[in-house]
Amino acid sequence: MASQLWIKKPLDKLMQESSGEGNQLKRTLGPGSLVALGIGAIIGAGLFSITGGAAANQAGPAITISFIVAALGCAFAGLCYAEFASMIPVAGSAYTYSYATMGEFIAWIIGWDLVLEYAVGAATVSISWSRYLVKFCEGFDVHLPAALTVGPFDGGMINLPAIFIVILMSLLLMKGTEESATVNAVIVGLKVIVVVIFIVLGWKYINESNYVPYIPENTGTFGEYGFSGIVRAAAIVFFAYIGFDAVSTAAQEAKNPKKDMPIGILGSLVICTVLYILFAHVMTGVTPYTSFKGQDGIAPVAVAIEAMGTTDAAGVIHPDYPWLNRAIIVAILAGYSSVILVMLLGQSRVFFSMSKDGLLPRVFSSVHPKYQTPVKSNTMFLIFVSLFAAFVPARVVGEMTSIGTLFAFILVCIGVMVMRKQRPDVPRAFKTPLVPLVPILGIFVCFFMMAFLPLDTWIRLFVWMIIGFDVYLYYGIKNSFLSDRLPASIVNGSKTVGLVGLVLALALAIIAYAHHATTDGEDTGIFYFSMIFAVVHLVTFGLTQTKKA
Repeated sequence: MASQLWIKKPLDKLMQESSGEGNQLKRTLGPGSLVALGIGAIIGAGLFSITGGAAANQAGPAITISFIVAALGCAFAGLCYAEFASMIPVAGSAYTYSYATMGEFIAWIIGWDLVLEYAVGAATVSISWSRYLVKFCEGFDVHLPAALTVGPFDGGMINLPAIFIVILMSLLLMKGTEESATVNAVIVGLKVIVVVIFIVLGWKYINESNYVPYIPENTGTFGEYGFSGIVRAAAIVFFAYIGFDAVSTAAQEAKNPKKDMPIGILGSLVICTVLYILFAHVMTGVTPYTSFKGQDGIAPVAVAIEAMGTTDAAGVIHPDYPWLNRAIIVAILAGYSSVILVMLLGQSRVFFSMSKDGLLPRVFSSVHPKYQTPVKSNTMFLIFVSLFAAFVPARVVGEMTSIGTLFAFILVCIGVMVMRKQRPDVPRAFKTPLVPLVPILGIFVCFFMMAFLPLDTWIRLFVWMIIGFDVYLYYGIKNSFLSDRLPASIVNGSKTVGLVGLVLALALAIIAYAHHATTDGEDTGIFYFSMIFAVVHLVTFGLTQTKKA
C-alpha cells in the first residue's frame, strides 16, 4: 500500500539505536564541546563581509536590529530543534525527527535536502577559504599561481587549496570525533578572540554621530533603509546564523544528549547573537555606514579598522592597529575551517542514519573498528566535496545551502507540533515554549526568507530534489528496513512518489521559463538544461503511473 511511505520509525527503536550496544558511535562530547561545534559552524567569514554590505545598502546603523530580528527567526527553529534533540537523541538531525513524526517519504525528502546544507555547503566554503588563503599569502608577498587556486569556470585549472582544506578536515573527522572536537574548540577560541579584540579595541573609537539617523529614511525603494530595509537586511544576515542545527547531528556522540543537546544548540545561538550585535554596533560606530558601499570580502571590516586611529592636522586618520586586518584574515581562515569541519561531520551523520534505515547503501553506516567513525562515508564525501570545490564556481551553489537549511527548519517546526499532538506522553528534557505559536512563527519566518531567494536558487533546489526522488524510487523504497517489501506496496508507493515528482518537474519547467523571461535570455544554459531535465522526468515519473500493482 502507498501508506508504506508514511510509516513512522518507532521511538523505542530510535532510542534503542542511540543507547548501549545499539550505538556504534563513541560518546565523547560534553556540553562545552557541543556549544563549540555550534559556534564553529555559525561564525564564518559571513560576519566579516555580510555585515558591512547589509548596513551600507539596507539598514544603516540599524543593522543591529536586523541581527536581532534574524536571531529571533533562528531562535524559533532552535527551540524546536532543542526539544527534538532532548526527546530523540539520535544522529540524523531533521531527517531523524521527520522519520519519527511525518513518515519515511518526508524523512527522505529532508535527508536528501540536508545534503545542500552540509556537503554542498562545505564545498562552497572551501572555495572561499582558498580565496582568503591567497589574500593571506599576498600579505607576506607570496603569490600563489592563479591557475592552481581557482577552477576552470573562473579562469584557472584547479582549486588546490580548496582540495587541501577538505582533505585535512575529512582526515581529522576520520581520526575521531573527540579529536575533531578538540581541534574545533581551538579554532573557535581563536576566531572568538579576534572578534572580541575587534569589539574591545574599537569601542573607544565609536563616534555617536555615526548612529544619526539610526534608522535612515527609506529612499522610496522597498528594502533600501527604513523599516523595509531592516527586514531586508535581516533576511541577508540570517544566513550568517546558519549552522547551529549541525549540533543535532552529533546526538549519538554526546555524553548526556537529553541534557546537553539543548545547551549546545541554544547556547551557541545565544553566544553568536551577542557577538554579532556587538560587532555590528562597533563596526557602524567607528565609521559612517555609507563608507561600506561597494566593499566586499573582508573590505568592510578593513574600512572600520582603518577608522580606528588618531586624526592628524590635515584630517587624515592614521590606524592604531594596522595588524588587526591580518588577524581578521586569520580568523576568517580559522572560521571557514571549523565550518567545513562541522558541515562534513553533519553530512556523514545524516547519511549514517539514512543508511542504518536501509534508504542508502550500507557503506554509509560502516564504522571503523578502531576510530568508531564512518570512515568509508567520510572518504566518499572527501572525494565528492573535493571535486566539487576544485572545479565548480562557488556562485553556482552559494544560496543552495541557505534554501536547504530553511526547508529543514520548516519541517522541524511542523514536526514539533505533530509530536505534541500525537505523542504528548514522550519524556522531554526540554520543551519548546508557547506551542503552537513558536513553531508557527518559525515556519512563517523561514518560508518568508525562502520566498525572497532568487528564482535560479529554486531551480537548483527542484533539480536536486528530483534527483533525490530518482534515488528513492530505484533504491530507497525497495530497501527500506521498515518496508514490508511486498511488490504491491512498492508499486503503489512508487506511484505516489512519481505523482509528486510529476508536480515538481512541471513546477521546475514553469520556474525555469519565468526565470528565462525575467533575465532577458541571459540564462540560456540553465534554461535549456532545466527544460530537458523536466521533460525527461515528466516522462519518467509519468511511466510510474502506468504500472500495475
